[in-house]
Amino acid sequence: MLYVAVAAGSFRRYATYRSATVAGVATNTVFGFIVAYTYLALWDQRPHLGGYGQAQALTFVWAGQALLAVAMIATGGLDELQDRIRSGDIAVDLYRPADLQLWWLAADLGRAGLQMIGRGVVPLAVGALAFPLALPGNPLTWGWFLVSALLGVVVSFALRYLVALSAFWLLDSSGLALVSGLSCMFFSGMVLPLRVFPGGFADLAQLLPWAALLQVPADVLIGVRTGGALLRGLAFQVAWAAALLALGRLMQSAATRKVVVHGG
Repeated sequence: MLYVAVAAGSFRRYATYRSATVAGVATNTVFGFIVAYTYLALWDQRPHLGGYGQAQALTFVWAGQALLAVAMIATGGLDELQDRIRSGDIAVDLYRPADLQLWWLAADLGRAGLQMIGRGVVPLAVGALAFPLALPGNPLTWGWFLVSALLGVVVSFALRYLVALSAFWLLDSSGLALVSGLSCMFFSGMVLPLRVFPGGFADLAQLLPWAALLQVPADVLIGVRTGGALLRGLAFQVAWAAALLALGRLMQSAATRKVVVHGG
């Protein structure tokens, strides 16, 4: 119940930033139109690029805008945690009768829940009104999409947690956060769907953890992943989430020993 309370508190905290949420919705929607018209021009020349029809490609665009803030795509690290490590306030967190990783994961899930309601639903709804999207009519598909989006948030958190923990060893981890954010933008499918990349590069890109943030959930939404492909996609996300969270726990353990050695 502790972590449920942390998630609920995080949800309420982000709900207080109404102006920021409205501004984020407007930004996501405007960029959605820009990218959508770019895709229209591209798919006019290549009607079945990456195996997507035009309606599926447009749906991919608006799914990306819906998940941009939810999965923190293009964000390299957990800024608040990095700041607490640099300032030494992390020592207070380590004294809490709670696991550091689970605490921040719960807080991130609460944030993602608020962003899904605010910056997720509205841009997708606007896109559906403005363009002929290939949205599913089966409620079960929507359910699987939400499950996949949730797993994408967990993978995103695990990646950002690793970057944040690097602040224990680096004087300034902002450079690593920038590299991580750029990698996330490119390899998640936010720039272009990974399926449109040439040859083996597309296959490699779809094996990297960033594909779990957008490529897999978007493919579930537009009906590219069904049956066995759906299960493989979800298993892919679960595997990366488990591996990255385990790596984060190892780094956390090493960092905790470092803090104790230095008297923090």
